[in-house]
Amino acid sequence: MKIKYSFIVLLAVLLLGTACNDEWKEEQYEHYIAFRSPLNNKGVTEIYIPYSRKSTDGNYLVGEGRSNYELPLIVSGSLPNEQNIKVHVAHDADTLETLNLARFQHRTDLFYQDMGVEDLGFVTFPETVDFRSGEDVSLLDINFDFRGIDMSKKWVLPLTVVDNPSYGYESHPRKNYAKAILRILPFNDFSGVYSGTALMNFVKGEEGSGSIVANDITGYVVDENTIFFYAGTINEDRTDRANYKVFAKFSGGETGGVINFYTENPSLNFVNKKEASYRILEEMDAVRPYLKRRYVIINNIDYEYTDYTSVPGSGIVYTVRGSLTLERIFNTQIPDEDQAIEW
Repeated sequence: MKIKYSFIVLLAVLLLGTACNDEWKEEQYEHYIAFRSPLNNKGVTEIYIPYSRKSTDGNYLVGEGRSNYELPLIVSGSLPNEQNIKVHVAHDADTLETLNLARFQHRTDLFYQDMGVEDLGFVTFPETVDFRSGEDVSLLDINFDFRGIDMSKKWVLPLTVVDNPSYGYESHPRKNYAKAILRILPFNDFSGVYSGTALMNFVKGEEGSGSIVANDITGYVVDENTIFFYAGTINEDRTDRANYKVFAKFSGGETGGVINFYTENPSLNFVNKKEASYRILEEMDAVRPYLKRRYVIINNIDYEYTDYTSVPGSGIVYTVRGSLTLERIFNTQIPDEDQAIEW
């Protein structure tokens, strides 16, 4: 009896093992086409792209203001892709319109702006992406021309995988996989989120009554050496934010220099009282020595501006004084700048 029982158990184990192996050799999932672009809690994928794409020796690859990004597409499945596939990709304005209405409703001033509109000239990309047999990942090379871009608008690039029975593939049934909403954030050496805890903003003539302090202030790209801030504590949630841009042009070397603050809106009554300067400091991380910390410190900020829209019919003059600090962390083991920065 013991021999019979042992034989039955052994036979069951062998059959089970054989069944598992056979299943493992079969495809467990459909070979759908999808973007690798996970969405954040704002419904978009934030993509940081250098304002100008440069080689490792610092030279422009195409020219100032021209850059690119390689967006991954994948073939899903538990087994490797075994066929040549030509995937069609298209601009997707309809999905962006749906997203804007769902998230912002009547707040059109907060809508994401479509930079894929052909007349703008900001973006070009090929209509097809090829997968060769044995490849599960391919790249869509998207080219950008950021010259003249206004970053007071929230630019996105909406894309979709195009389905057609004659194409020989199927896009992923989950729409957030078959579509990409790329929030495009170009950067230069001076743009990013600055710590504003040392920057004071107060009503002119009432310095002793306290000041408003903004924890974070974002510097947005204008060109290779210029960024803009919103005056005082104004941020991108304000409907008339584009009227309050204060530009900062950096002139100097690798360790520092001077900054020219200016505006293009005469209604701000902007007055710059001091010549601001900046310093650049770099140090290696004490715990993770492959990380480099780079600081841009702006000193001697001292200007006045008029908030002429908050109170209809009258303007409030503010004074802004103090300093700003930007920290950027680089992984020195990664050669590509946009991939090396820990955003």
